[in-house]
Amino acid sequence: MNFLAHIYLSGDNDLMKIGNFMADGIRGNNYLNFPEDIKKGILLHRAIDTFTDAHPTYRKSKHRLHEKYGHYAGVIMDILYDHFLAKNWHHYSSDPLDNYADRFYQSLKDNYEVLTEKTKGMMPYMMARNWLLSYATIAGLEMILFQMDHRTKNRAHMQEAIVELLEYYSDLESEFTSFFAELQKHCLEKINALNNS
Repeated sequence: MNFLAHIYLSGDNDLMKIGNFMADGIRGNNYLNFPEDIKKGILLHRAIDTFTDAHPTYRKSKHRLHEKYGHYAGVIMDILYDHFLAKNWHHYSSDPLDNYADRFYQSLKDNYEVLTEKTKGMMPYMMARNWLLSYATIAGLEMILFQMDHRTKNRAHMQEAIVELLEYYSDLESEFTSFFAELQKHCLEKINALNNS
């Protein structure tokens, strides 16, 4: 799961969304240095990643990319799954995706003091190119994959994964839909456990 899914799966708590969004850059017990709801978001992010990586449907989707992209197949698959969430957003939220994205960007600005330096550095690019909304289109997705590839010094040619996306589009979309329903249930249970602990 990439940025959009992690934010969405956090529910309505802005600080939990932020914690979930920036958790990749927070190692080990460093999460303990953050406010309570940010900590919950970080722990939720880790639970999402663990569930996703072990899930047979996600692994089936990712396997289609493994031979060509190797280590980066998971990174690409996370982004492609975010595409299906964005494309079918109306099934998951009554709030239009552009409004949802704008509110999240505003919450990052409103809580700037608790953000990691990595997140602060990424924010201007994310907002300028509206990454969360860009997931919804093939052109936007290609732009995101190109930018991700640039960060790996163009080792993986990630933007070429649009070929596999189009080739297996209906299969991948179906796999995402069934997987995401299970992941939503898992996240609700995890959030309840975090709130009651």
